[in-house]
Amino acid sequence: MLRKLLFRHQDKRQLIIAIIGSFLGMTFLITSIHYLIKVNEFGEGADILGPNTIIVQKKVTSSNTLNIAKTDFSPREIELIKAESFIIDVKPVITNNFDVSLETDDPLVPRFRTDVFIQTLDKDFLDVKSKEWHWDPNDTIVPIIMPREFLVMLNTFASASGIGQVSDEVAKDIRFRFTLKSEDKKEWVTARIIGFTNSVSSILVPETFMTWANNRYAPGKENKITQIMISGQESEFGLVENMLKTRHLESKNAQMVAGRLKSMVGTLILIVLGISVIAVFLSGLVLIQYLQLLLSKNTYEVRTLLRLGFHPTLLTKHFFYYFSKVFGIIAVLSLSAFFVAKLFLDSLFEDGGIYIGRTITLTSICALILAYVIFAVASFLSARKGILQSNNG
Repeated sequence: MLRKLLFRHQDKRQLIIAIIGSFLGMTFLITSIHYLIKVNEFGEGADILGPNTIIVQKKVTSSNTLNIAKTDFSPREIELIKAESFIIDVKPVITNNFDVSLETDDPLVPRFRTDVFIQTLDKDFLDVKSKEWHWDPNDTIVPIIMPREFLVMLNTFASASGIGQVSDEVAKDIRFRFTLKSEDKKEWVTARIIGFTNSVSSILVPETFMTWANNRYAPGKENKITQIMISGQESEFGLVENMLKTRHLESKNAQMVAGRLKSMVGTLILIVLGISVIAVFLSGLVLIQYLQLLLSKNTYEVRTLLRLGFHPTLLTKHFFYYFSKVFGIIAVLSLSAFFVAKLFLDSLFEDGGIYIGRTITLTSICALILAYVIFAVASFLSARKGILQSNNG
């Protein structure tokens, strides 16, 4: 009876418009937050490089061929790149200064040998998480991260030799050995694969092993930096590209394409996210104004009930419960629409070759809960203020 009395002056059209606006805004909000996170995670776990990180080197020109220009980076050049506002960090890629060859050292695998070069990256940029990624001079096995191209080459060799090809798991069980040598020294070191990468074309070893080997087989030799890792700010990959062109630097095309894609899609989703936040805010504001209008139209009824002995808190709770229920229904409908849209968008991304996973991001659900809590608090405060004003009047 009390509810019918308080809500008999409703304008259903304004309420429906506010509900539709809130529903669309919340649906876009959840969806945009979810895919913004997923796009930023795109590529992680498949490559060793972190998000928005590329390996670059100087372009080789005729001047480099004639030894007029250098292809290595000086400390000053690295510092100048690092000083750019859109650059998060710059790290050198350390390369061997001695001769290295790699060969199979397993009785179950035919002998395969090739000259290689090895490198080491800063551990913060490694995404192959393994407790085995360490080495000291007392260790008998060197853990290595292998470029996937090497496995393709190994399988091509196996096919030509008439033997079975190997998977990632089998390759990790094969024993290899490095031949390290200089003009007067030669040594064999056992190695084992612990992971693969599509981003680097060299074999990666722990930094401690590289330091030990360079000191042992190339003592006093200058360690030239011919490649560096650049980590750029979110959604500013275009500025990174412009810098590379200006400084005559280049990177692997696959890394550049992934960087452009993430930056472009991330920017678009940020725009949608901004529009969604504005839509949720405006529709929530309309609902609050609707509540205030409803209170204004029911001023006489509210005053009468207060004079009859009804406590202001009781009347406030009726308005609060009503609008909390309305926004709760909106939240459930928005979440349902998000799941339906996610099925379509996930398939759309996968058809385009972007595999971002089908798991739900916790942040998007938390955003929905936060929006509900904010609206519930705002509706309670607005209802209490209106009823207290009626009581004072």
